[in-house]
Amino acid sequence: MGCLTDQIRAIKRGDPSIKRTLEAFLYPSLYANLAHKVSHRLYKMRCFFLARLISQTFRLLTGIEIHPGAKIGKGLFIDHGMGVVIGETCEIGDNVTIFHGVTLGGTGKDEGKRHPTIGNNVMISTGAKVLGPFKVGDNARIAAGAVVLQEVPADATVVGIPGKIVKHKGKRIDPCDTLDQVKLPDPVQMEICKLKRMVDELTDKVDRLEGHTSQVVEGQEALCSCQDEKCIMKERCSSFEIYKEKDQEGG
Repeated sequence: MGCLTDQIRAIKRGDPSIKRTLEAFLYPSLYANLAHKVSHRLYKMRCFFLARLISQTFRLLTGIEIHPGAKIGKGLFIDHGMGVVIGETCEIGDNVTIFHGVTLGGTGKDEGKRHPTIGNNVMISTGAKVLGPFKVGDNARIAAGAVVLQEVPADATVVGIPGKIVKHKGKRIDPCDTLDQVKLPDPVQMEICKLKRMVDELTDKVDRLEGHTSQVVEGQEALCSCQDEKCIMKERCSSFEIYKEKDQEGG
């Protein structure tokens, strides 16, 4: 009864569209989690076939595949559920929310720990793939469609393929002024913004250099037109006149 109450509470917390408690019994997350409690217990008793039989039966019924060996904490909510895969050595903390199409998978055929460890209060959005034996820290957020291949610190936000950390503890990592400050930032757009800034800075430098060169040439021409024979700049002016003659001959 405690498991059932915990699951109903998790569903009501995770989906604001639910109007009555009775609606919780229509969610595949409820049945997938309750079935896993049974299959995991059988798995620990080394009744592997029965454990997998229950797991696969409820995969057909709910569209959610949770390996009996996976360790799951309290309050897991799998919204919509279809296409979710949770691997054998995966560990999930408390109050985690997972959306449809998520894979918590392994890489290669190594024995031992092959799947990720998910911390508490983590949100993994639609279609995200978390692959490998690393940890996703508490309160982390993984954006829709992200492919995460390395450890994620606590309180971080990850987006993109491969996954990149764009927020940590509420602060943006390498922000770009042109990005929408409400939505999740795009790391590719951030790199484009950096390149644009660099181009703008270089353009400004070139403009300043061209303007300086123009001022020097105009100044030299003014000196060369001076009629004062005692002008101390006459020697330099004569040098400039010779240069101008050579330049005109070469043109």
